Amino acid sequence: MAYTDFIAAIDLGSSHMVGMVGTKSPTGALSIIAYEVENSATCIRRGCVYNVEETANKIKRLILKLENKLNGAKVGKVYVGIGGQSLRSIDHTVPRILGTDGVVTEEIIKGLYEECCNYHPDMLDVLAAVSPTYVLDDKPEPNPVGIPCTRIEARYKLIVGRPSLKRYVVNSIADRAKIEIADIVVSPLALADVVLTDNEKDLGCALIGFGAGVTTLTVYKGGQLVNLSVIPFGGNLITRDITSLHLVEAEAERVKLTYGSALMEKDNDLSIQVSSADGMGLREVKLADLNNVIEARMKEILENVYARLEATGLMNSLGAGIIITGGGAALKNLPEVIRERLKMDVRYSAVRKGIVESGEMIANNPEYAVAVGLLARGTENCALYIPPKVEPIPEKKEEEPVVEEPKRAPEPPKKKPEKKKGPGLFGRLTKGIDTFGKSLFDDEDDIK
Repeated sequence: MAYTDFIAAIDLGSSHMVGMVGTKSPTGALSIIAYEVENSATCIRRGCVYNVEETANKIKRLILKLENKLNGAKVGKVYVGIGGQSLRSIDHTVPRILGTDGVVTEEIIKGLYEECCNYHPDMLDVLAAVSPTYVLDDKPEPNPVGIPCTRIEARYKLIVGRPSLKRYVVNSIADRAKIEIADIVVSPLALADVVLTDNEKDLGCALIGFGAGVTTLTVYKGGQLVNLSVIPFGGNLITRDITSLHLVEAEAERVKLTYGSALMEKDNDLSIQVSSADGMGLREVKLADLNNVIEARMKEILENVYARLEATGLMNSLGAGIIITGGGAALKNLPEVIRERLKMDVRYSAVRKGIVESGEMIANNPEYAVAVGLLARGTENCALYIPPKVEPIPEKKEEEPVVEEPKRAPEPPKKKPEKKKGPGLFGRLTKGIDTFGKSLFDDEDDIK
């Protein structure tokens, strides 16, 4: 039986795009029913759509793969997750005068939010407005509805990015691939919703996403977003550095994933075998040389993370420490290097219990975690409505009315013609005598 109610999401990553379809129970728990991956290295760079036409073609192929697993159902719309190196958070305040008899209502809060979303910074688009705090007559108030005041301020964290970030997504998915966009969601925020607990956000924590194109830093404190920033260095840069060891890029990526470590062991004299440039043989590369290249670039990335954290003023007050995620987080010894540099506890991310009730193994794979976050954000039915086929009803031929002939009065039975009675025996004898006598006298007359 075809699915008729589901949520569909696409995460546009720098190395791959993930498509995922799931259903949501009345309690909000997800069941993942389909997922697929397409390589995006040639059309998305540093989290931004680079080649619109190729992105559209890959989206079409991704949707087709998903639909092949949906028992005949079609995807009508999708939630799209975006990131990119231009993404960052800024502070924005919206004030309103209520007067002497003013009372804060739901309508006022909604109006402040809409006014905030309509704000247009120079050369930037507002992609989300989150973590509002309210100040009533110069006093902070977490729940302002129903409280009298003369003036209210709503202070938001706006997530902004270059206008092309959103425009290219719309051009590739809605215009060229002809797939309706249910909503464009900021990927780091969707990810944080499913991997961070409320206690971690309250105590203070930093979520670091080590992606292929960029490294994303999301900081929370007191249950609110404090800062979101993107460092334009990622795993692809490490791979390019490894090519300096005279390796082609595909072989450099394989070696990084198989043998790479964020911490070089100086006394390690081991060598590894790698494919030669012509692909016809093998040669040896010292493991220490490989990890020396990786360590140098990873230290640079972590120095940038340290600088962004220090700018928030929360370096020593993040009680829940560091949570790492993304494909680049799989690098060996990375938690030890981060712990040493940032002087905080470090753990790998995992989707919180209760978020996914079916498909938990998929959800905890860093490659699919953002897509799970997008599904959790979804509220609209993404299934394409296909009207049922109506069988034509054969037209009934009008029956010709039967004209009854008038009943005729029954004809009286015909009387059989009466047979004339011939002479009886006595009559025939009498007639015979008479005839004989008559003929006798007639003869006499003729003689005369």
